[in-house]
Amino acid sequence: MKVLVTGATGFIGGNLARELWRRGDDVRALVRPGSNRLTIEDTGIVPMEGDILDRQSVDRAVQGCEAVFHVAAAYTFWSRDPTAVTRTNVAGTLNVLEAARQAGVSRTVYTSTVGTVGLPKQGLGDEDTYLNPKSLHGHYKRSKYQAEQEALALAAAGMPLVVVNPTAPVGPWDVKPTPTGKMVLDFLRRRVPAYLKTGMNLVDVADVVEGHILALEKGKSGERYILGNRNVSLKEIFDILSNLTGLPAPRIRAPYWLVVGVGYADRFVEGTLLRREPAIPVEGVLASKTPAYVNCEKAVRELGQPQRPIEAALKKAADWFAAHGYVAGDRQIIRSKAN
Repeated sequence: MKVLVTGATGFIGGNLARELWRRGDDVRALVRPGSNRLTIEDTGIVPMEGDILDRQSVDRAVQGCEAVFHVAAAYTFWSRDPTAVTRTNVAGTLNVLEAARQAGVSRTVYTSTVGTVGLPKQGLGDEDTYLNPKSLHGHYKRSKYQAEQEALALAAAGMPLVVVNPTAPVGPWDVKPTPTGKMVLDFLRRRVPAYLKTGMNLVDVADVVEGHILALEKGKSGERYILGNRNVSLKEIFDILSNLTGLPAPRIRAPYWLVVGVGYADRFVEGTLLRREPAIPVEGVLASKTPAYVNCEKAVRELGQPQRPIEAALKKAADWFAAHGYVAGDRQIIRSKAN
């Protein structure tokens, strides 16, 4: 099968493109000129130079494809130009989906985010939980919500399209890294002095990849599928990493108000004055006030998405960061007892 993957130089897209290629598919990757191609450079994946904001390059890339996975997004809680996040995530998504529709692509999977899933005051959020768009913090989540609405509208109009909503994936090939990967990396670099009382749904990126492929094969057009696994507190994540690595887990719980205040101060100094990414993203802190705990049973039940242990996923992530020089030159940080 001839497949186009956007975002193949990133975390989920890179793992997805590699797995499709490993299975024998003819995989194209839409890549921007000059982008880091580490995730695909040792494969037979065909790079197609272009940009999701350049409709002509997208049209060229989708020609002849039977399936499209639109994974590319500006996944950041801070940007020098916040409007660029919206352009990439909304206008770029429309470019890819419209190009796929006009080219007669048989099936398209759009990668959204768990951030567009409503979180009730009691219980777990799922695909049917109401979300008030006004409750969304920051350009990233708001733009992904807008893009998802556009994708669902195209599906309602007859386009064969499935939406997937990954939670917080961890694993290898997190080259940038993502906010979740940065959390792991900060722990490995011993830069986590305290933790917040919050939590998330953690999942092995391999399960997210499998969920994408299963959504293509089995997903119902116009449906959303949360691709996740286990709801876990931030403290539990650090405790698991401590057990795997032998590094100490933070024991101090930071007050929410203090972290918010420090985040705003950091954004002013780092973001406004120094024009570089703040160490503490305010949008992420504000969103963390409500733990992002969700019910992932629909994807497991209807698609057959696997549920690998998150401990193994965290180990793979830590090993990959160490092996690729992200952790102060350490080549292997996992203790042998954890193998």
